[in-house]
Amino acid sequence: MYEICAQAVGIAAMAFNILSFQMKTPGKVMLCQLIGSLLFAVNFFMLDAIVGAIMNLIGVIRAVIYLKKDRFRADHILWLVGFTLLYIVSYVLTFTVLGSEFTARNAILEVLPVIGMLATTISYRLQSAKSIRAYGLVSSPAWLIYNIANVAIGAIICEVLSLGSIVLGIWRYDRKRNGENA
Repeated sequence: MYEICAQAVGIAAMAFNILSFQMKTPGKVMLCQLIGSLLFAVNFFMLDAIVGAIMNLIGVIRAVIYLKKDRFRADHILWLVGFTLLYIVSYVLTFTVLGSEFTARNAILEVLPVIGMLATTISYRLQSAKSIRAYGLVSSPAWLIYNIANVAIGAIICEVLSLGSIVLGIWRYDRKRNGENA
C-alpha cells in the first residue's frame, strides 16, 4: 500500500508539471511547477531516493525565486552560483551525513539529478526558447535514468513526455531549413 501511495504522489506531481505547460501566464506555469516539485520531493522521499527529493525541494525554492523574479532579482548571477553550491553540497551530504553508501554506481546515479537541476537552472537564466530546449536535452535524460533506477513511475512518464516535447520543439523551431534557422 505504501508503494502505491508513493507512486500516486509521483503521478500527481507529473500531472502538475504537464498541466503547467497549458497555463496562460508565467506565474501560473511556475506555480504548477512549484507544486509538481513539492510532490516529486515527497514521492522521492517515499521511494528512499534522497538526492531526488532534496533536488526537488531546492527546485521549490528555485521556483519561488523565479516566480517572484523582480522582487528577488532572479537574473543575478549569484542565484546561479548559490543554487549550484546547494546542488553540490546536497550531493556530498548524501554520502556523508545522510548515509548513502558510496559506490561507483551510487556516485554516478546520485549525480544525475544534480546535473539535471543545474541544466534546468542555467536554462531559466536564458532568454531563448531554443537554449532552454537544448538544456532540456541534458536535464531530461539525466532525470529519466535516475527515475528508472528508482522506479519512480510518475517521474519516468513525466520525463518521457518532456523529452518528446523537447524533440518536437527542436524539430518544429530549431532545425535548419533551406540553410536558414527557423
